[in-house]
Amino acid sequence: MPLQNRVDPHGTLFRSPARGTFMGNRGGALHNEQREIVRSCVNRRWITCVLNFKGRHRTVMTPRRYTELFFLDEAVAFAAGHRPCAECRRERFHAFQSAWTHPGGVVVRADEMDAELHRARLDSQGKKRTYDAPLRSLPNGCFILTGQAAYLVWKDALYLWTPERYASKASRPKALNVTVLTPHPAVECFRNGYQPVLHDSVRAFS
Repeated sequence: MPLQNRVDPHGTLFRSPARGTFMGNRGGALHNEQREIVRSCVNRRWITCVLNFKGRHRTVMTPRRYTELFFLDEAVAFAAGHRPCAECRRERFHAFQSAWTHPGGVVVRADEMDAELHRARLDSQGKKRTYDAPLRSLPNGCFILTGQAAYLVWKDALYLWTPERYASKASRPKALNVTVLTPHPAVECFRNGYQPVLHDSVRAFS
């Protein structure tokens, strides 16, 4: 049986044999000795990493080591509440940092980002925090909820997320209010020019 270490745009951990294109973690071990998920996070540092870095090798869900999580692509990771790792994705971290608005033009530090993202990703009961917005106002890279399905907003279209790939493409309605899954600080970074890395299946609809 596949391990419960895939992440959907809601931030939920689920089982799937599908492979992701990015890895990440939530600050520590979410699993027990039997490799079962027993908590949703350890701290507020939720990061997105590359699958391979400097030849390092890990055994997934090693006891007392951080839990490796996997995402279809970076847009899904952002929707779940993660941000680029400052070590293995240093260039992308700095790009995200530059897109993050801060009063007075002061460079925002990782700890500040993590604190603000944590407030935006979870409510006081630890549930996924969402908000409503006009679809026309959202920049590329956001995830929205329509019915029970999660869609990627990209240019003039909406792409249906599945664990394996984006499964369909629909025209982006011009007048519609939607529930936004991507935390507001990440949405603002997209608005300021940061573009998440997408799964190749998006290009299949071009």
